[in-house]
Amino acid sequence: MKILLPVDGSETSARAVQFVIKQALNSKSTPELHLLNVQHSLPGTIKGVAAQAKEYHHEEGIKALANARKLLDDANVKYTYHISVGEVGEVVAHFVNELKCDQVVMGTRGMNAVANMVLGSGASKVLQLVKVPVLLVK
Repeated sequence: MKILLPVDGSETSARAVQFVIKQALNSKSTPELHLLNVQHSLPGTIKGVAAQAKEYHHEEGIKALANARKLLDDANVKYTYHISVGEVGEVVAHFVNELKCDQVVMGTRGMNAVANMVLGSGASKVLQLVKVPVLLVK
């Protein structure tokens, strides 16, 4: 089973990671885990700053993935991580298709509290766009 685990550094994404760890440790077969952090693109395009923007997104992605990676490393659960730029739902859908994932596991609400009053806008968009089961963790 291939599982895509979008994380943004929030408490709910950490709970999703902890849920997947428990499932992985209790499973007879080890799932193939893919952590994904999606960075929002910077507004506008200024000639000559593409390299700096790419570096910035990578650094911010590494920061957002740090806790999830630590949890998985401490539990000795193998994973691959990815950092991408764009709209969360669209990027998650792309990775689900590209990696041929069987499931998405993600937190219900992310870092943006205003946009995530009821169900996170990213989670809502993922539900609309992917054709595989999505497990939302509160």
